[in-house]
Amino acid sequence: MALDNFWRDRPTLVTGATGLVGGWLVARLIAAGADVVCLVRDWVPQSKLAADQLIEKVRVVRGEVQDQKLMERCLGEYEIDTVIHLAAQTIVTIANNNPISTFESNIAGSWALLDACRRSPTVKQIVLASSDKAYGDSETLPYDEATPLQGRHPYDVSKSCADLLAQCYAETYRLPVTITRCGNFYGGGDLNWNRIVPGTIRSVLRGQRPVIRTDGHYVRDYFYVEDGAATYMQLAEAMAGDVSLHGQAFNFSNESQVSVLDLVNKILALMGSDLQPEVRNQASNEIRHQYLSAAKAKKLLDWHPIFTLDQGLARTVDWYRTFLGSGA
Repeated sequence: MALDNFWRDRPTLVTGATGLVGGWLVARLIAAGADVVCLVRDWVPQSKLAADQLIEKVRVVRGEVQDQKLMERCLGEYEIDTVIHLAAQTIVTIANNNPISTFESNIAGSWALLDACRRSPTVKQIVLASSDKAYGDSETLPYDEATPLQGRHPYDVSKSCADLLAQCYAETYRLPVTITRCGNFYGGGDLNWNRIVPGTIRSVLRGQRPVIRTDGHYVRDYFYVEDGAATYMQLAEAMAGDVSLHGQAFNFSNESQVSVLDLVNKILALMGSDLQPEVRNQASNEIRHQYLSAAKAKKLLDWHPIFTLDQGLARTVDWYRTFLGSGA
């Protein structure tokens, strides 16, 4: 459902605005006329928010999402209407090495924000970003929204917990929150070079063999960042017109199964490279096979992805060619 002028002058808080999805979301919100407030913890000059000078068109609150008093002040002083909660530690290897900081950001940050929203009478819609990792490992694929949340490793557990917290606040306090569960985001603006897409593209531009940490056969559900930004906005709009969506979770996916090796080979082909990937097989504490069913979102939200995987990868390669330039 699209609402004319829904976003015009709408006070909207985006947490995680310097992250991959956050930058594209902020750009889209600005284009729609929203009055955007961004929560920023660390200054990231190369982020889309800063590099594209989007930060000059928004209001910035500096701090951490787990600071509940700060969240309450932000929601109150800016009279926030819509919250899109993206802030999280999103790297699996970092979560394995630093579980406590991941739990503090992803779990404590979620309950602090949710409780601040509970105390803020202006908040009408909250979209909370969970993940397909919240499901943990399952023998039954694809995951649908009825699949139990049973993360076992640090990152997966943090997303299971945040997801359940959102459901708790919706059920107990009637908080207007809806949950997204997406696959692995990719796209221009991702500066985490140990991720497979930006890492592969940068390696090729430098004439180096791309590195695959796993055995190459781990299967994931890859979701283009511009689709993600559009999806969060569409869901918030739908929530405004249908309170039955409050407390529900939705998978968003291209519904394709892609191995890491196949993904790298797609990128190599797009870039016209004959480099061979270096398969290190060093990964641990990661789920081998994941992909999502988006049937519920298609049925209840009339949702469909805008970009295919090949289209998204082509746009991503173009972005990094420009960003990294000849001096990559």
